[in-house]
Parts: sequence; C-alpha cells; structure tokens
Amino acid sequence: MTPYEALYGCKFRSPVGWFEPGETQLLGPDLVQQALDEVVVIRDRLKTSQSRQKSYANKRVLDLEFERGEKVFLKFSPMKGVMRFGRKGKLSPRYIGPYDILDRIRLVACRIALPLRLSAVHLVFHVLMLRRCVRDDSHNIHPEDVELDENLTYEESPIAILDRQVRQLKSKKIASIKVLWRNHPTEEAT
Repeated sequence: MTPYEALYGCKFRSPVGWFEPGETQLLGPDLVQQALDEVVVIRDRLKTSQSRQKSYANKRVLDLEFERGEKVFLKFSPMKGVMRFGRKGKLSPRYIGPYDILDRIRLVACRIALPLRLSAVHLVFHVLMLRRCVRDDSHNIHPEDVELDENLTYEESPIAILDRQVRQLKSKKIASIKVLWRNHPTEEAT
C-alpha cells in the first residue's frame, strides 16, 4: 500500500480522475461540503499519526536534571575506525569523566569543571551530552591516561609484536600477527 493510501484510506486520484464517469456537475454545495468533510477526516488522521509518533518519541526522552556539585560523565563522539580507550567500534566507551558540575544554566545546560588538558573545549554542555555518575571508581576513564586531541580523539599506535602465526589454506598462506597497543594491558592485545 502506498503512503498516501495508508494515510488517507483511499487510492491517490489525480485531478483528472476526481470525479466518477458520467458526473457533470463540477461546482455546487454538495461538492464543497464533500471536500470539507474530506479535510476533517484528513486532519483527524494526521492528528492520530502525530500523537502516535509523539508517544513513541516520549518513551525515549529522559528528564535530566543536574544540580551543582554533582558528578557527571561527558559524552564524546567516536569517529569511525578510530580506537578509543581500548576498544574499537561499537564497544568503545562514549563517555569520559567524571567531572563536577559548577553551575546550572537554565534547564538544559550545565557548566562543567574540565581539566586544563581540555581547555580548548567549551565548558557549557547540553544535558543530553551528560550522564549521571554512579559512584564506582572502576568506571573512571581519565583523559590524562590517554593523550587526547582538542576534538577528544586519539590515535592508537603499536608497541610490540607478541606472536606470529601462518595459517595454511588449500591454495594460500595467511599470516597473523598479535600486536600489543599503547595504553593497553597484554590481555587486550589484538
């Protein structure tokens, strides 16, 4: 079914095919009343679809309110293909911190106390860029541990080759190398 048909409940008819064959009256009170009735039906269906979409969107909205002195994590945007904080791709962490909130600016923005290393980054963030910190020291990832650029990214570099292996297939050989990366323990070598 086409989107038009799903929304309005009938097939699309071009202006040429608005009237049934044999109908000759083009203007009149019946035609105007019928058009007004159609407009009311269309408005009702649009209102129904809007309320449905709004209910879907409202399920995902969080009421975020932060107070002065609270600890929060700061969200940064991972770039595709860049290794961050030990993991690549979907499993890389999206938040760094925790940082203290200095003050709240209106309902949707907060000023955060960032370290001097991140002095190039503006101190005011929207509340959607923040996540409340639950006190657990194992979750802390500090930018001091990793050399971050001003756009909150860093590059991975190999330190040592731990192992080499050659796999024999039917017609070719495939070499595999296990690499130890900077800022990672030996267990996270790839």
